[in-house]
Amino acid sequence: MKNGDGKNVRLLEYILEQGIFASRWILAPVYAGLALSLFLIMFKFAQKSWSMATHLISISLDDTILGILSLIDLSLMGNLLLMIMFGGYQNFVSKLELRGHEDTPDWIGHVGFGDLKLKLMGSIVAISAIELLKGFMSVETASDRTLGWEIGIHMTFVLSALFLAIMDALMAKVRGEK
Repeated sequence: MKNGDGKNVRLLEYILEQGIFASRWILAPVYAGLALSLFLIMFKFAQKSWSMATHLISISLDDTILGILSLIDLSLMGNLLLMIMFGGYQNFVSKLELRGHEDTPDWIGHVGFGDLKLKLMGSIVAISAIELLKGFMSVETASDRTLGWEIGIHMTFVLSALFLAIMDALMAKVRGEK
């Protein structure tokens, strides 16, 4: 190998590494799209609220509770989107430069990928629990098969979250973090 070949290889390696590092910005439009999807959740929340308000006298208590559970479900979905947007952008694209904005949530900048996974799974379990509760609220019209599937899916999410938390705790112990 000639003396100049080593420099060329290092330059090529540098250019390749910079390109790979810059490719993280491909995710930025994805996070912007998730931010826009919050408008969809807001629209559905307003639509459901309006429908409940205009039919409040004619709907049953159970339907009112189911409607409120749907609103809670939409709220949790919005929170889940925010966690994914902030955490994903912060962990994989770029640091958020919020310049000490007074409304900055405390967890932004302190949530690592492991924390994000656990928060994500916690939200999924909560959403699943609400869906299961909706199923139980209408148990007289739901089939046993449907309820069985809902319970099975929910328990799968619960066990997945539990195993993920255990794995993260074991990895933290191995790394000597906690």
